[in-house]
Amino acid sequence: MKTKAQGNSALSFILLIAGIVLLVAALAMDVMGTKFAGRGAMLIFGIIAFFAGLYLIPTMKHHRKIVYFIFLFPLLFTFAVTVIIPLVLGIGYSFTDWTGVKITKFVGLANYMSMFKDPAFIYSILITFVFVIINMVLINVIGFCLALLCTSSIKASGFFRAAYFLPNLIGGIVLGYIWQFVFNNVLIGMTNHISLLSQSKTALLCIVVVYLWQYGGYIMLIYITGLTQVPGDVLEAANIDGATPMQTLFQIKIPMIASTITICTFLTLTSAFKQFDVNMALTNGAGSVPNFMGAYLSNGTQMLALNIYNTAIAKNSYAVGQAKAVLFFIILAVVSLIQVRISNSKEVEL
Repeated sequence: MKTKAQGNSALSFILLIAGIVLLVAALAMDVMGTKFAGRGAMLIFGIIAFFAGLYLIPTMKHHRKIVYFIFLFPLLFTFAVTVIIPLVLGIGYSFTDWTGVKITKFVGLANYMSMFKDPAFIYSILITFVFVIINMVLINVIGFCLALLCTSSIKASGFFRAAYFLPNLIGGIVLGYIWQFVFNNVLIGMTNHISLLSQSKTALLCIVVVYLWQYGGYIMLIYITGLTQVPGDVLEAANIDGATPMQTLFQIKIPMIASTITICTFLTLTSAFKQFDVNMALTNGAGSVPNFMGAYLSNGTQMLALNIYNTAIAKNSYAVGQAKAVLFFIILAVVSLIQVRISNSKEVEL
């Protein structure tokens, strides 16, 4: 047994070393741009060898944990490749003159200084915050009211649930073009033949309306789930005690779905901050702002995500766009953490 254990130990060690070498070599070739057709095979064999070495380690104490890790690895690897590594590389690129293809020099904070001197970027941050606040309030109110309607004794409640949720199934780009037609052609006779999308204030209001129409049904379903979890005996006891519908709503239902409210406010907050497709399809950021920070802006409805996209793609300024994206990530993370903290404290109070 000792000889077999020693053999397994030696084999596992060899496989681990071989796997690490192949992985590092394949990744190094990819980073340096080496043209070698076998990089993919090296990466795959490296992963297989590494995990085979882990599995053959002759110790039973941690063997089950190793097996668990092997099964979790595909998910962890995918998350690292699509989220963690791009995030780290993106932060690094924001301090360089990255062109999307190559880096020639380190520029420090120059990209960050440049973006804060851009009036269009500052304005996009402001209108994004306005958009987020309006939508976070309205979507939750509308979604909750629709949920109350669909959980009441109204007939055909299943039809109404499906009807309210249906807009969420339509892609944002398609949705934007559909509503662009509505605002420019169907409703133009009600507005003195002036399109609602031609002025920045009314155009931003149009984006809010479309976003409410798209996302309200999704939030409604979450609230329906929360409301259906409220114990029926509690509602029955409140009814026997003579509680009015409003008292039942504010003193029983809302406190008992506090966790659902936290989830919905978090989802609406993050989704509104990342608004891109409807903004792009409906107005593409167009709208005049005569005087902001001493400048005339022609992109009065361009929110933060669209501004980052236009900076990187339309203006071919990838490094500055990446710096804006890093700031966007920081803002979203901080605001989300604050919102969750406040919601949790309110949840405890309720």
